[in-house]
Amino acid sequence: MTRRLRWEILVVLGISLGQSAVYSILSIIEKLTREVPLAQQRTTMNSSRTPDRPWLDLAYQVAGVVFPLMPVVLVLFLLWSVHRPGEGPFRVMGFDLRRPWRDLAVGFGLFAAIGVAGLAFYLLARELGINTSVVAANLAAAWWTIPILVLRAIMNGVLEEVVMVGYLFTRWQQLGRSMWTIVVISALVRATYHLYQGFGGFLGNFVMGLLFGWWYLRTKRVMPLVVTHSLLDIAAFVGYALVSPHVSWL
Repeated sequence: MTRRLRWEILVVLGISLGQSAVYSILSIIEKLTREVPLAQQRTTMNSSRTPDRPWLDLAYQVAGVVFPLMPVVLVLFLLWSVHRPGEGPFRVMGFDLRRPWRDLAVGFGLFAAIGVAGLAFYLLARELGINTSVVAANLAAAWWTIPILVLRAIMNGVLEEVVMVGYLFTRWQQLGRSMWTIVVISALVRATYHLYQGFGGFLGNFVMGLLFGWWYLRTKRVMPLVVTHSLLDIAAFVGYALVSPHVSWL
């Protein structure tokens, strides 16, 4: 069982966020080897594919929300069919609706604490020259722009927290390994796939990964983390789209 689960973890990471980590490393190498300093570069997220044809652009954006969630479907299927935990794949990681109001309250609380600190750290990292300027939303204006940004944020929250916390922590526990080891590994992988933003993105997400891992060990519920992550990205994506035309420091 041990060898099979190790290979399963490697395959899941290889087709999902581990793959993103590798591309992120390549991205930061490319940025560091430019003649332009890192702090003067821009990293663009959530961009339009065909801004001149809104209907086709919408189709691209919907596909960009749906298909990245397939690793979530995969890990839930694996937990259901291979070495299934006694509680089942949803309950074992707390990815369910048993405590919706408590999960929302905790999620909003963590969001309030992390959001302010995260924005301050991003601005500091940019001033120190260790991060790019992140353009968090670059979609063409359309009736669906804000809904797509919200859906993209929720997709990120579900994908990252279910795979990097719920699934990995469950499998690691089944392997009988030290849980604090997976807290650090998960945080490092999380930090690495944000490295494309710069070293500020790496450090900030490493700290957030440690906090999320610690919280999950205490509660065994991933749903509040999904809520927190979704709210952080909604604030970043929608906030940038609404505020950036009126301020110069973003």
